[in-house]
Amino acid sequence: MSGPLDGVRIVDLTSNFMGPFGSLLLADLGADVAKVESREGDTTRGVGPARHRGMGAIFLHLNRNKRSIVLDLKNERGNAALKRMLATADVLMYSLRPRAMDRLGLSYDAARALNPGLSYCGAFGFGQNGPYAERPAYDDLIQAAVGMPVLQSRKSGPPQYVATAIADRVVGMALSTAVSTALFQRERTGVGQEIQVPMFETFAQFVLGDHLYGHTFVPSIGESGYARMMNPDRRPYRTLDGYLGVNVYNDKHWRRFFEVSGHPEMAADPRFADIHGRTEHIGLLYEFLARVLATRSTAEWLEILNEADIPAIEMNTPESLLDDPHMKDVGFFFEEDHPSEGTLRSMGIPQRWSADAPELRYPAPRLGEHSVQLLTEYGFGRHEIGELLGSGAVCTADDTTV
Repeated sequence: MSGPLDGVRIVDLTSNFMGPFGSLLLADLGADVAKVESREGDTTRGVGPARHRGMGAIFLHLNRNKRSIVLDLKNERGNAALKRMLATADVLMYSLRPRAMDRLGLSYDAARALNPGLSYCGAFGFGQNGPYAERPAYDDLIQAAVGMPVLQSRKSGPPQYVATAIADRVVGMALSTAVSTALFQRERTGVGQEIQVPMFETFAQFVLGDHLYGHTFVPSIGESGYARMMNPDRRPYRTLDGYLGVNVYNDKHWRRFFEVSGHPEMAADPRFADIHGRTEHIGLLYEFLARVLATRSTAEWLEILNEADIPAIEMNTPESLLDDPHMKDVGFFFEEDHPSEGTLRSMGIPQRWSADAPELRYPAPRLGEHSVQLLTEYGFGRHEIGELLGSGAVCTADDTTV
């Protein structure tokens, strides 16, 4: 065994960030992911620094533990080859709009006819029963659509996107959960099903769980937006020599912080005595935190706050995180020798399993690197593979320019 999903076959038609992050999580847990790419390859192959064309940093992190096959799905033979793979696959994942799947002859009805046990899982922009169904969607668009930049602006000025592909990755996680759940259901019933994971609705649920706030009630009893999270003083605090993340949160934390900061009288102030008062006056509290924490060094505050059991941690940069002592001890970062890209810094699988622990089996693949190998495993004979290669319906790494 090489993970709890060992033996699960996934045909992955997703590209960019969202879908590949979802299939990465499944691949890391042992699923056998056949990454189906066009001759041009996944767009993220060109994103970020690279030693060789088509092997950019973003792609390397999103596509380990997968194998790449190049299929031209607009070519009759390439399309037929994919359908033959689906006949023995457990899951089809895609991020094309459903109408594009229909045009390729890959609708759910067509896939179910090939394999009634197939879990057919799509992640795309918008739910198909709404007016936005045919619109394209990317992370920035979905952040904008659910109001994330407006929420950011309430603490930082003009509307801004979050500085990571948060919508893509959140929806990718939802996609991986949906796939796993569909597989569990199939174990019970023996029957597959169609699952749609729309970005807009999925990310709206993620964001509005915090920020629907007063509009939770009908009629509303307050504004939208969780005030604590939007306060401009909710940020890492400057110390005498750096920055510190501090989360003084519950009654116990605040009483202890007032004591160790030399202001025990504040614990009796009705504005700060319980969570209701603190929520109403959160701006005053954050201003107080900023003033007080600026009076000592980071190391001094960490010693004081850790002793008082108040949550605090030194702020890292992405570079300093590489040397974080906790990350070193748990072995999160490690170096590996990639067969084509040389020495790479990689990230481990964060979970720990007591049995059937997941492993890193494959480095991120070159475009078409496993075309022949995957076709063979899916039951194609040598002569059939030769015909597919000769027709251009299938390509190997040697045939591509990426």
